Amino acid sequence: MNHSAPEQPADVVARLRATFRTGRTKPVEWRTAQLRRLRDMLTEQGAELAAALHADLGKSATEAYRTEIDFTVREIDHTLDHLADWLRPEPAPSPAHLGADVTVWTQYDPLGVVLVIAPWNYPAQLLLAPVVGALAAGNAVVAKPSELSPATSAALARLLPAYLDADAVAVVEGGVPETTALLGERFDHIFYTGNGTVGRIVLRAAAEHLTPVTLELGGKSPAFVDRGTDLAVVADRLARGKFLNAGQTCVAPDYVLTDPETAAALEPLLANAVNALYGSDPAASGAYGRIINERHFDRLVGLLDSGRTVVGGTSDRTAKYLAPTVLADVDPDAPVMREEIFGPILPIVTVPGLDEVIDFINDRDKPLALYVFTESEGTRRRFAAETSSGGLGYGLPLAHLTVSDLPFGGVGESGMGNYHGRYSIETFSHRKAILDKPLR
Repeated sequence: MNHSAPEQPADVVARLRATFRTGRTKPVEWRTAQLRRLRDMLTEQGAELAAALHADLGKSATEAYRTEIDFTVREIDHTLDHLADWLRPEPAPSPAHLGADVTVWTQYDPLGVVLVIAPWNYPAQLLLAPVVGALAAGNAVVAKPSELSPATSAALARLLPAYLDADAVAVVEGGVPETTALLGERFDHIFYTGNGTVGRIVLRAAAEHLTPVTLELGGKSPAFVDRGTDLAVVADRLARGKFLNAGQTCVAPDYVLTDPETAAALEPLLANAVNALYGSDPAASGAYGRIINERHFDRLVGLLDSGRTVVGGTSDRTAKYLAPTVLADVDPDAPVMREEIFGPILPIVTVPGLDEVIDFINDRDKPLALYVFTESEGTRRRFAAETSSGGLGYGLPLAHLTVSDLPFGGVGESGMGNYHGRYSIETFSHRKAILDKPLR
């Protein structure tokens, strides 16, 4: 039997660049056709993708559809509804010194061949949502799924070429060697989602070619709980936001800041919220996921001694199961507070008052998200004016990520650039200035 050798990254990029130079990807008709085909893939092959997500992360079918498959379908639908308007040339006023017959405007031009590198925690959504924007902007795309979610990577590598224009969209699987080889090529944009360590590697590689980069990183996203709030509602929303995907979510609340009295009242309510979501034995719940691999499991278990266990704390390495865990009496310098947790552990750190909370947040790296639970308009205004974060959510974690009309992205250590909806068009396009003065 004849087995052809895998296409090398340099050959993939050259082939896609040749396609782009023909102009094939630029017409709006091609872009919308690709988006509709991608939508078809998600709706027709959703069960296969959901099975792969369960194999990699223990995700239930409900969670797989809600957070990955249907999420991306909504992004596609929103883009299809608005793409023609977004791409319409935008007139600009012309200055008098150039004459009354001068016309000026801007238009979006596709960049060329873009690379999208996805993480393992939402391996379908975080590959395909950027691809939606790259295709909508008229680019050719190299998609690099995460090798740490191998079932999803294999499914996407098989399905994407079957549904999309294989001369303009390619999937490159593999680990560090394959990613390193890709980063050695010249791209017109690199979109990376993951951690800051690899983000720096991507940025250094991109600098060799002066390639623009979008970095969607993470960080420790705080949740502030003010005294006087409805703590039962707060506990429910914190638990839902934190323990989704077993805590392996870049915008999950990483830790809670509140005063000592509110912390004491919140503790039993968080335990009740976990029980309401997953029952008395979350290991038996079909709605609760698993840790991606043993290395991350061992890292997380090593953080469990950072405070007093309110709920959870049990684990099973063979099953890669770590119970939804809340820790109290956590010192700001405890191991669990030194790095992004990225798992189902929620520490509670007590602070005396609002001034100290804002100082606590500002003394640390700028987070990808900041969540504030308060009834005070003055407190809300202070967080908006006195803190910096990729996104700010009042009363509900994670939700801003689902709004296609909002830009999603980080700031400082939590990333650079943003996407979703129209912001994806801006990310994957060049806004070209055009001036026209007749020769007559």
